[in-house]
Amino acid sequence: MNAGMNQQRARGFSASLSNEARQLVADWLRTTKPAKSRPDVRAMLLQRYPAGLFNDAELEALLRVLTERVDCSGNLG
Repeated sequence: MNAGMNQQRARGFSASLSNEARQLVADWLRTTKPAKSRPDVRAMLLQRYPAGLFNDAELEALLRVLTERVDCSGNLG
C-alpha cells in the first residue's frame, strides 16, 4: 500500500534536517514551554481525605512537609 511512498516524507521529519536545526528546535521548545503551575496541595488533601480526618494543626504540618518537598524537587512525589 505504501510501496510508492517516499520513506523520508513518511517519517515526519526529513532525513536532511541537520543536527543543528534539531538542536535549534529543541532549544526553542525548552524556552517557550509554559511554566508548570504548582499543585494546590491543600485542595488535593481536602478532596482526597474525609472531613475531620486531620485537625487543623495536623493539616498545616502535613502541608508544610508536602510543600517543602515540592519546593526541593520541583514536583510532587
